[in-house]
Amino acid sequence: MAGMFAVAGTELLVKRPTTREARADWLHRFAGRAIRGMEIEVDVVGKFPEHGAVISNHLSYMDIVVFAALHSCVFVSKAELQEVPVLGWMTTMAGTVYVARGHGGSAVKARSGMQAAADAGLPVVFFPEGTTTNGSVLLRFHSGLLAQAMESRMTVTAAYVQYSLGAGNGNATVADDVCYWGDAKMLPHIFKLLGLRGLKAKVRFAERPIRFSSDVLHRKMAAMEAQVAVAVLEEQMWRSEGSGESTGEVSEGMHHF
Repeated sequence: MAGMFAVAGTELLVKRPTTREARADWLHRFAGRAIRGMEIEVDVVGKFPEHGAVISNHLSYMDIVVFAALHSCVFVSKAELQEVPVLGWMTTMAGTVYVARGHGGSAVKARSGMQAAADAGLPVVFFPEGTTTNGSVLLRFHSGLLAQAMESRMTVTAAYVQYSLGAGNGNATVADDVCYWGDAKMLPHIFKLLGLRGLKAKVRFAERPIRFSSDVLHRKMAAMEAQVAVAVLEEQMWRSEGSGESTGEVSEGMHHF
């Protein structure tokens, strides 16, 4: 992993991509290499939208790697990510739109960045829970970024991501060793993650964008409807696994990067 970061960082320093398309492409290629290097299987049901906004539950920094590996896109993230050594610099160079909570004008700046990404033909990915969880519960969705997407007349498509582990990982669990949440420290967590075997990510996309019952003036209702849309995908994911049914008819299948 250190070698991949070194190669990717060198590429950024040398090429210094300036357009949003070039930055998103760099992140896409880097994420694909990371997935290959970590031997992570990624199984996808549905199709990554070519444009508009994609909203998802949020379990780990790995969510960003998984989504970026699937498609060139732009992420909207908390401003604190900029302060993370190396990772913050890379995400900034990759064109991430940052949101500083509690700062005046932050939402407007976020909308400007989201619109610029949309104008460049790139889908925008964000996580309305606003923080990561261990997957045991879907937190209330915040309406801020969702309202900005709606103001920009972007379609909003729901997605759901989950992880599983293969045998031979001792006492490791998805909740504690894959999900990054609570007061977990990043570096120790990354080292644990790199030692896991048989890590698999599953992503399910909704068949069509969310049809909101009202306009952006009712942003709280829109946030609730968005949360329901993601929860429906979660239920579908667990139901298909519980029944052992094949998702082959509607799935893009296993991705190899």
